[in-house]
Amino acid sequence: MTENTERIDEVRLTIDERRVATVTIDRQHVLNAVDGRTLARLNEIWTQLESDESIRAVVITGAGDRAFCAGADMTASSVEKTGVEYWADYDPNGFGGLSLRSTLDVPVIAKVNGYALGGGMEIVLGADIVVASENAQFALPEPRVGRLALDGGIPKLVRRIPHTQAMGMLLTGRKAPAAEMAQFGLVNEIAPHDELSDAVERWVAQILLCAPTSVRAVKQMVNRTAHLTAAEARDARLPALMTSLASSEQDEGVRAFQEKRLPSWAATS
Repeated sequence: MTENTERIDEVRLTIDERRVATVTIDRQHVLNAVDGRTLARLNEIWTQLESDESIRAVVITGAGDRAFCAGADMTASSVEKTGVEYWADYDPNGFGGLSLRSTLDVPVIAKVNGYALGGGMEIVLGADIVVASENAQFALPEPRVGRLALDGGIPKLVRRIPHTQAMGMLLTGRKAPAAEMAQFGLVNEIAPHDELSDAVERWVAQILLCAPTSVRAVKQMVNRTAHLTAAEARDARLPALMTSLASSEQDEGVRAFQEKRLPSWAATS
């Protein structure tokens, strides 16, 4: 499988021939924690992927075997800001440029290969599908250093898992293992560490079976109609929805079903 790979600073973007992108934070000396330059590069990557309608799915992960992302780099100058200064100068896209981003219309899979702490867990909360190593651990430990999970961690966690379980994590900063987060519903699948890539690939393969315009429409409807009733969401004339409804992919999908074969989405693009 041929790949196009870019490496700038400590973030890698790889796009394979299927148009599946992989974003890897590679700062293993600080457990893949994010500093200002890393955040800027991540935002550049997400903007690039947003504008490329050929991208079918994105996998976000951390390099090495220990950490997905340990949050903000506590050795960086950014942590010298007061809480008020950080809040006043927040990134509208959230931690890692992803946790609060609502304009990325392709599925994002978090491949959690180790610690997902603080902002790292906020990145997980910004993903659509979460596949975790059995060794992974999750936490929002900001209160233990007098900070707050301001990039979506607090409001998103209580919306993604049961309230009392979320509060049990938010008010203590404790680490929860992957098995517990799967029980709460945050993790889709747990895999042995050496089988994590295979598990992620199975999810990618299932996404690729679906019509690209349908997938984009689903993602856009979910992201942009959370404030609406179900009936209002159905009636919202979102761009990706209108594109999907007018796409020849629906004809190919029905034809493939009738002919008992897999659809060829490439032929309709």
